[in-house]
Amino acid sequence: MRHTPSAPLTVCRPTALITGASAGIGAELARCHARAGHDLILVARRTDALQALASELQAQHGIHARVHGTDLARSDAANNLHADLQRRGLNVDVLVNCAGVLHQGAFAAMDAAQHQSIIDLNIRALTSMLSHFIPDMVARGRGRVLNVASVAAFQPVPTLATYAASKAYVLSLSESLAEELKGTGVTVTALCPGITATAMMEKATQANAKLQRIPGFLVGDVAEVARAAFEATQRGDAIVVPGAINQGAMIASRATPKWLVRLVGGAIGRRTL
Repeated sequence: MRHTPSAPLTVCRPTALITGASAGIGAELARCHARAGHDLILVARRTDALQALASELQAQHGIHARVHGTDLARSDAANNLHADLQRRGLNVDVLVNCAGVLHQGAFAAMDAAQHQSIIDLNIRALTSMLSHFIPDMVARGRGRVLNVASVAAFQPVPTLATYAASKAYVLSLSESLAEELKGTGVTVTALCPGITATAMMEKATQANAKLQRIPGFLVGDVAEVARAAFEATQRGDAIVVPGAINQGAMIASRATPKWLVRLVGGAIGRRTL
């Protein structure tokens, strides 16, 4: 009997779409997914940084990385990105919403455009990404979502008023969706990092020298934060707060009366003015 060789198996790797992937936590999350053998769709405004990261990860891990230079602050960005991926027949198995912006300073000293930029990217763009990609996941019966919030989401933070409020929105939305989507095969995780050594933090420090007083032990390592987030997303945890100090602060803020949280937050925040 003549043996007919079987056709080679086609390996279908999960695909992770990561916004804000050009630097910081987003870039480190891309490395985590690449090490796990996931193909990548890297999204940010800076295509040069994305191309460099894509080349690095393809060479190291043998995955495929696509680059999309997209300004998610544009009102039509998520819709256009989703439509483009549909035309290419690409499904997103893991959605990582890491794109974000931070402006630090007294609320009254910041102009309206700065406040609006926080709202546009941290709130509107993230919600639009979720509304475009989660229905696809639910229809397929599987998917994972990671939304990057902050420990600032757990309490009011003077000098970060709009930013903290935007991250409280991200946390609340993530927790609601984590419950709403139970039984669908789709999980939603909120990452709530503390102060982390990223380009965003460096930029804030350059704008306000008083932030240089932050003790080094309070500044988290970006690779460790990303690793904790990746593992929590794979498990389907609703919330991940990397670092014992941040976890303690989160627990304390949720157990402490609101008036006292405001008092302590105000005392700390005013020291950076």
